[in-house]
Amino acid sequence: MTQALAPALEPITEDDAFIAEALTDASIPTLMLSMIHMSGDTALLDGAIRPLGVYLNEVQGYMSDEDKAAVRAQALEVIKRYRDGGCKPVQLSDHETIRRMMSFLVAEEVPMDYVPMMLEEMELDGDARQLDWDAIPVEQRSGFHVTVIGGGMSGVLSAIRLKEAGLSFTVIEKNAGVGGTWYENRYPGCRVDVGNHFYCYSFAPNHNWSEYFAQQPELQQYFEDCLDRFGIREHFRFNSEVVSAAYDEANSQWQVTCRDADGQKQTHTSNALISAVGQLNRPKLPDIEGRDRFKGIAMHSAQWRSDVDYAGKRVAVIGTGASAFQLVPAIADKVAELKVYQRSAPWMFPNVDYHRKVESGAQWCMKKLPFYSRWYRFLLFWPACDGLLPSLKIDPDWPHQERSINEMNEMVREVFTDWMKQQVGDDEALLDKVIPDYVPLAKRTLQDNGSWLTALTNPHVELRTEGIREITEAGIVDAHGELFEADIIVYATGFHANRFLWPMEIVGRGGMTLREQWGDEPEAYLGITVPNFPNLFCLYGPGTNLAFGGSLIFNSECEVRYALSGIKTLLQEGAKALEVKHTVHRDYQLKLQNELSNMVWSHPTVKHSWYQNEAGKVTVLSPWRLRDFWEWTKAINPDDYAFT
Repeated sequence: MTQALAPALEPITEDDAFIAEALTDASIPTLMLSMIHMSGDTALLDGAIRPLGVYLNEVQGYMSDEDKAAVRAQALEVIKRYRDGGCKPVQLSDHETIRRMMSFLVAEEVPMDYVPMMLEEMELDGDARQLDWDAIPVEQRSGFHVTVIGGGMSGVLSAIRLKEAGLSFTVIEKNAGVGGTWYENRYPGCRVDVGNHFYCYSFAPNHNWSEYFAQQPELQQYFEDCLDRFGIREHFRFNSEVVSAAYDEANSQWQVTCRDADGQKQTHTSNALISAVGQLNRPKLPDIEGRDRFKGIAMHSAQWRSDVDYAGKRVAVIGTGASAFQLVPAIADKVAELKVYQRSAPWMFPNVDYHRKVESGAQWCMKKLPFYSRWYRFLLFWPACDGLLPSLKIDPDWPHQERSINEMNEMVREVFTDWMKQQVGDDEALLDKVIPDYVPLAKRTLQDNGSWLTALTNPHVELRTEGIREITEAGIVDAHGELFEADIIVYATGFHANRFLWPMEIVGRGGMTLREQWGDEPEAYLGITVPNFPNLFCLYGPGTNLAFGGSLIFNSECEVRYALSGIKTLLQEGAKALEVKHTVHRDYQLKLQNELSNMVWSHPTVKHSWYQNEAGKVTVLSPWRLRDFWEWTKAINPDDYAFT
């Protein structure tokens, strides 16, 4: 079982000088709320010294140096009394006080209807997302078997919750270890673009992150550690890939066929199926003439070969999306020559902490100060919550649709453009190449600390925008006929985002396959359940990708709770299967597509976006407020389902 998080990992034993030094690395607004938990005095909330504003990844509240120094001095005295008094924190339970603290921290009013969701995410008083299974006999639970496809972030999460529930389960993972995208993507510079202290399970924080936006090895190790921390390793079957799953209507069971590393197939029976395969797990190669003729080394960024030495080599990178954005700066100083082939320029926004190390004092605060880490998580979450969503809706009366969708979107364009101009300087040719030709926020917006454009201004690095005519044995020929003789070609060209559960063959009732039912327009109720496929639950399914904020871990915790709520309802009702009603599913899809059609991702300036299918229809994104998705997924509504 998961345990309620302690206010702090360890008691404070350090001397005054050590504490004073550690506080120089603290987030001062977060420190102020931890002081309330140490003293019980809420007078800080009414004082003149307070955070002045909030912005994504800005954790000092735009406070002056003088105010920050004053808070550190006051905090030192509070911490000393707390330490000398035996480290006994004050547990606050009054929701109005909590809301005041939230509003103080982010310098804006936090509506009361957001408090329950945020409290649940912060876990100030325990793991509220853990379901109560005590009313269902142990024998009934242990006799219900669940197969989880995929051992990435949501697969590990599913395993943790399934073990808590006392259900029988197996996780099938095609790789040799857990982590999913963080196991497979090992290219230089690979890192997360959500602050690490938010990008971890709400009930399993990590206070030892070495960077604020950790790199791949550290992220993969976090999920690996969770296997042992929660005792679930024995339930994982590695180097085994699900080939197909067929629903047995007579017995209300799934027959799941797997293939191991030796090519041997096995089929086993399961009562329910959880798809934790994600959206971005099958690399996509571009359809370029002659791609297979190249005699040098070619690899997709998600299939990086560790045995390849790129130092001193001529390298071509095709693509300028998120992977290339991290990869190019990481290798630019080591290669002899680098050509970057761009089809569509990315919008980027400033984040000076993107490569920043976590200071030792900040780590100390996370571990030692009561509830500091929980409030820090909130400080990262709130600016990435629902505040930006209204600005992503197309204003049909806005007169400048060729460059923006509304007044706020135009302001965003100016900020992003100015950020790029500052870096490029008087290189107008490069500026013309890197300013996108679509409205801001319509595609994945990338975080930038200056490394991308710095790399592109190196004399041996060139950004090419002419397009690629063909690939020859020697290298890449652009649309003008110019050949770049390359030693290595890297395809940073993304994934088959619309091919959910592909290439598996998933067969539901009446022999219907997911591939036939979905075609190029995958659909699921709440992104989780699908008509004709009883007891199938999708995590990170159609219409759930986040393109405006939040964290996929937050979404996955909501989705896993919903899936287990469905299983719990089955067992309580003595039923064998549940299936979302066609009318419920249809009404939801109409509502979803109506909302998506008015969002920036559907704007006519957008071309070549992985958010869209071949017909230009957005199928992978969620347009909903996080607050609404959280509410909808707290538990299944039995009226939405037909039970067998």
